[in-house]
Amino acid sequence: MANNTFMRGDLIGHPFRNPDLLAQALKHRSAGAPHNERLEFLGDSIVNMLVAEALFQRWPKADEGALTRARAELVREGALAVIARTLQLGERLTLGAGEMKSGGHRRDSILADAVEAVVAAIYMDVGFEACKAVVLPWFEVSMAALPVGKPGKDPKTRLQEWLQARQKTLPTYELVSECGDDHAKHFRVRCCVADPAVTTEGEGTSRRLAEQQAAAAAIEQLDSK
Repeated sequence: MANNTFMRGDLIGHPFRNPDLLAQALKHRSAGAPHNERLEFLGDSIVNMLVAEALFQRWPKADEGALTRARAELVREGALAVIARTLQLGERLTLGAGEMKSGGHRRDSILADAVEAVVAAIYMDVGFEACKAVVLPWFEVSMAALPVGKPGKDPKTRLQEWLQARQKTLPTYELVSECGDDHAKHFRVRCCVADPAVTTEGEGTSRRLAEQQAAAAAIEQLDSK
């Protein structure tokens, strides 16, 4: 059972007017009805719309194929599961006894479904625009890590080129943590730039993705200096 603080939505950035919506969003079908599958159905469409609109606005010169690939990367099961872990949804899911024993709270598919259900719950609670304001920041780091509009230049490459162009020391990447079962690994990586001093972290279902996210965050900080 989720604690009262979480049921108010504090950890996901939204205080629910109707906390029953969040409770349902976090209830897996194995725990009985009403569960989160209907909310998941709605949330899937909302997430796709939010991400598609954000990509369309962010990269005005990207063609349909690039935008489609970018959206698919952002809304895939593994990417949504990373968001779920960041929001600490897994430990707050209501699961049936069988799913609890089999580690359902760590399974990517269940976590991804929970994210979509929570998005729908926010939408049902306060509407589309308010939902967008809460949800889009969840995707910001992953979106910044995408090479859309910059063909062939992933964030690690862009960061390296930025530093080399200024004759600066190249960044280092350090594995901060690795957790989860073999089928649901989660990595946290730290990126350190010596000059100018910048330290960022990234997360992902692979070390490579975590490094890319950390590099993307570093680029954002360097560009703002």
